[in-house]
Amino acid sequence: MCEVAERLLHWYDRHARKLPWRTPPGQGKTDPYRVWLSEIMLQQTTVAAVKDYFNRFTSLWPTVEALAAADDERVMAEWAGLGYYARARNLLACARTVAASGEQFPADQSALQALPGVGPYTSAAIAAIAFDLPETVVDGNVERVVARFFAVQEPMPAAKPELRRLAATLTPNQRPGDFAQAMMDLGATICTPRSPACAICPLSDLCAARKAGIAAELPRRMPKQPKPRRTGIAWVAVNEDTILLERRPPKGLLGGTLAFPSMGWDGRDFAPPIEGVWHDLGTVNHVFTHFSLDLRVMLARTVSNPERGFWLPRRDFSSTDLPGLMRKVWKRAETELSVI
Repeated sequence: MCEVAERLLHWYDRHARKLPWRTPPGQGKTDPYRVWLSEIMLQQTTVAAVKDYFNRFTSLWPTVEALAAADDERVMAEWAGLGYYARARNLLACARTVAASGEQFPADQSALQALPGVGPYTSAAIAAIAFDLPETVVDGNVERVVARFFAVQEPMPAAKPELRRLAATLTPNQRPGDFAQAMMDLGATICTPRSPACAICPLSDLCAARKAGIAAELPRRMPKQPKPRRTGIAWVAVNEDTILLERRPPKGLLGGTLAFPSMGWDGRDFAPPIEGVWHDLGTVNHVFTHFSLDLRVMLARTVSNPERGFWLPRRDFSSTDLPGLMRKVWKRAETELSVI
């Protein structure tokens, strides 16, 4: 085992983060269902945001078979707030594929990548962490550690292939799952994006960027292009006992989620979903991966028959079942219900 792996594993044995999906250091393999579920949840999301979702999911659906048998709408409701809803649809598709096979998750990385929603990173993470295979796991934290350790100055994202190649040179055959998590923890807690704590890093004297005095500057990035801005309208219709909602199309933005009828921002153009006297409540702002959104909120009390959506009893409505954008819409509307 190389010196880097020895040092990092020794550090990890003492300082590993305690996370609900992890097996403690040195105890070998982890349940692949829990590894897979956590890795899908963690895509484009923080550890702090995921913990409660993970605990709730594993309480409701403790096995891949249980998740495979779950109702789609219940899973989408429990996912609400995590964003990137295609992940939730792939989550169900993957669980059902695994359950239908009559077996558990495969250990082979190529077989893992054949599952819905499982790409190179996730398959490597499952293979390493769940099966303790010497696969190289490279997320954003690992990219930062490797860029600094080898002083790679090519800007991202062009540097990604080289960072992966270099990371592979460090991956040990012994305890590769712990090593992968140690690299992630080092990036999350010490080799952080701003003000890296080089003085307490177990690799500090081996780090090329620290020796050159440029650790905080790496990895370099190309200047960000400004996000395009879109506009649209959301209609919130209520009466004494019900609220008008719709289920968004299964594919596309916020796919499969419960939402207020809306138009314009997602390529769909519709008239108001129901007749009523509409009150303009101004706009709410939301940032997606590829664009920023100004969504105008319209509110009406009405008992007409809707042309879109369905009336949901207020007693069955919870804003926690809505995606983040629609929670903002409801928060704006809810404050005005008493004055219209």
